[in-house]
Amino acid sequence: MATEIERKFLVTGDAWRQGPGTLLSQGYLNRDKQRTVRVRIAGEQAFLTIKGANQGATRAEFEYPIPLADAAQMLALCDGPTVEKIRRVVLFGGFAWEVDEFLGQNAGLVVAEIELTSEDKVFARPAWVGLEVTDDARYYNSRLATHPYCDWQAP
Repeated sequence: MATEIERKFLVTGDAWRQGPGTLLSQGYLNRDKQRTVRVRIAGEQAFLTIKGANQGATRAEFEYPIPLADAAQMLALCDGPTVEKIRRVVLFGGFAWEVDEFLGQNAGLVVAEIELTSEDKVFARPAWVGLEVTDDARYYNSRLATHPYCDWQAP
């Protein structure tokens, strides 16, 4: 089984803005708690991704390239609005950090993700990495589609 082990953090400052980013548009064909089915267009590439329920920072993940034209049509079938963001990959401490700057109704939210080989893998955090939000469902992209950042009440 394909497995994803990913930790997610809020981002502070601008030091992560290194190089150009890639525009990602994604929607959800299914947003069930036990599984999500996502369609994503990333630049000139497109993917269909199935993810299982989280068990800590781990979950099943299956991702397949699909034709760009098919992905565009599938986005129209999605449940809820499309999530758009600019992704930059920043190398730090031997890891590739994916930094997502959200657009539209999620503008103002910047999240960094790191994929690991085990949940207890030790890694150095860049200075721009802030609070960990791995276990906070509000930051799941599938949730941001229907409960956007702009609607959150200040704590």
